Amino acid sequence: MSQNNQSQDRQKDRQKDRQALLKSEAARAAFDYVVPKLDGDSILGIGTGSTTDHFIDLLADLRGHFDAAVASSSRSEERLRSLGIQVIDLNAAPEVTLYVDGADEVNPSRQMIKGGGGALTLEKIIAASANEFVCIVDNSKVVDQLGEFPLPVEVIPMARGLVARALTGLGGQPVWREGFITDSGNIILDVHHLDLSAPSAMESRINNIVGVVCNGIFAAHAADVVLSAGEGGVRRF
Repeated sequence: MSQNNQSQDRQKDRQKDRQALLKSEAARAAFDYVVPKLDGDSILGIGTGSTTDHFIDLLADLRGHFDAAVASSSRSEERLRSLGIQVIDLNAAPEVTLYVDGADEVNPSRQMIKGGGGALTLEKIIAASANEFVCIVDNSKVVDQLGEFPLPVEVIPMARGLVARALTGLGGQPVWREGFITDSGNIILDVHHLDLSAPSAMESRINNIVGVVCNGIFAAHAADVVLSAGEGGVRRF
């Protein structure tokens, strides 16, 4: 390996370490924000992803301070149970006090693209059920306009071609996420090059395509609070 390649690898490793630290700081800020709002009857909604994993790990110190959690994926459910935290079905929850999750992109209006991990439908269901949605990110996820990150769209498998053609008609370039099946048994189309200058309108248009289960624009259910960790600390908006 050349000296130049070694230098590039070291730089990438440092960048990954720094990003992991920022994710941890965002999770800690969410923990500090959430704790005063909890009581013994509270139900916490928990999302999916690497930043959310940091938050889940902090919850081990809160056992007994809230009643149970609802999880947006089998991955998060397994992590919660491994820490001794009770996980219940959303239908058994009288209400969800707070929902904590990350995002692939978030704009200043707290609208998001989510679904890079493939759990977008269950995430949107819990977000819609929660009294408050807290989004935690490192500052690389904060953008002026959504759309650089490919938009995940969950689709009934037999409708893949139908939906792909409709998404192409909207100006997107859909790519099938081969080999991936959601927890609900569906597939994901990742849509590149969509114009998301009007996120709410595009969210509705895509949801109206026959065969679409859900799409990863979170505009109708934007975050109530965003905690973004950067070089200067954690910013709340």
